[in-house]
Amino acid sequence: MNGASMDLRGALEVLHTLRKDGDVVVTSMGSAREWIAMGPLDPLDFIFVPSSMGQAPSLALGLALAQPGRRVFVCNGDGSMLMNLGALATISAEAPPNLVLIVCDNGVYEVTGAQPTPGSALGRPDKRGVDFAEIARACGWKSVFRYNELDDWRDAAAAAINSPGPVFIALEVAPVPGAVGPKSPGPTIGRAQKFREALSTPKN
Repeated sequence: MNGASMDLRGALEVLHTLRKDGDVVVTSMGSAREWIAMGPLDPLDFIFVPSSMGQAPSLALGLALAQPGRRVFVCNGDGSMLMNLGALATISAEAPPNLVLIVCDNGVYEVTGAQPTPGSALGRPDKRGVDFAEIARACGWKSVFRYNELDDWRDAAAAAINSPGPVFIALEVAPVPGAVGPKSPGPTIGRAQKFREALSTPKN
């Protein structure tokens, strides 16, 4: 983390605006909290709450492979990405052209007290943060982007998400002061059933 000032809600609002009918959006941790707050939710929003930390990209990979006619976005945190770096290699090996992974990197474990992650500059003795975009590139992702200013992300987002997939986007965002963990927007079983029904509905 290098002191980026991009607001998490603002960063996600860019995706919210560009998202098209039939697109699946998977969110977890802080991104789920902010996505819910932007409401109303789309039937194809998969709010991964409660979640197994780090597994959102793997879940999105399964959705992208099972639904090749739909674009699948997954919004992951940097702490969660560190929990499952292997997903970057697995996804690039399967190479789903319809998958877009967005890592919102704020350098901290936000929902547990804003402790610096071991990937952030503050969490490392050399003060050199882990570069997720370079890791994705080394794993063979076809399209890799990094943004640390909201205006730059807003201007480039449409072209970035429409690049040859799979697409990896790193957004350097500021932590949300006093942030709490997301709450489930409803009973898990009922949400899963509605999501399955939405996936079964043909795209317009």
